[in-house]
Amino acid sequence: MKPRIEVVGIDCLMLRLFDEIDETHMPWLLAAARRLREVFGGALLDLVPSYTTLLVHYDLSQLVDDQAHQRVTEALHDLQPDTDGQSRELNIPVWYDPSVGPELEALGRRSGLGTAGVIERHSARIYQVFALGFAPGFAFMGLVEECLASPRLQTPRKRVPAGSLGIADRQTAIYPLVSPGGWNLIGRSPTRLFDRQLDGYSIWQPGDRVCFQPVDRVEFLRLGGDDTPYEEAP
Repeated sequence: MKPRIEVVGIDCLMLRLFDEIDETHMPWLLAAARRLREVFGGALLDLVPSYTTLLVHYDLSQLVDDQAHQRVTEALHDLQPDTDGQSRELNIPVWYDPSVGPELEALGRRSGLGTAGVIERHSARIYQVFALGFAPGFAFMGLVEECLASPRLQTPRKRVPAGSLGIADRQTAIYPLVSPGGWNLIGRSPTRLFDRQLDGYSIWQPGDRVCFQPVDRVEFLRLGGDDTPYEEAP
């Protein structure tokens, strides 16, 4: 690890800890986030963790640039990875079905696993939440197995239903709201991912671990899922 501090705005610094995405980096990022909150205290306006970086937004009325740099440096002193096991593990039900996951069968053919194999392999892995973004409650998770990795669609869809589970390259995610998107859809979850009553409005945060639990259509509907088949928007 070779930390670098980059200026990205008049009141924002970017702490870059790594250059490559790796699940083993998250304990370091979580530890750095905790230390940054401690040293900045009330001068911290926002802290945004991502795959390899942390964006530090601070209050200019309390700190000048040199002081902010000094606090980031202080946070890095004797930094050790966060191994206290406080990250949460979330189980998310998913109905894997071609009617709501239009790329499921194609991925089964391309990978040679068949539809059942894709479901088994995708749901057998524990995924790390790397970052939140794109839409409220949208979590970028990974890493999916190489055999399931799929490039984004050449032409993004105009309308992806809420709850749709997709794959893009070696990442996987669920669309929390109806929105455009170009990920390969393989199923749908009934879980509400964005809620204004939740702290941070999202059921998950960077560092959480996620398991996808396959359910049948009956259970999906019982949990409040919408089984309307996917149709391309005109």
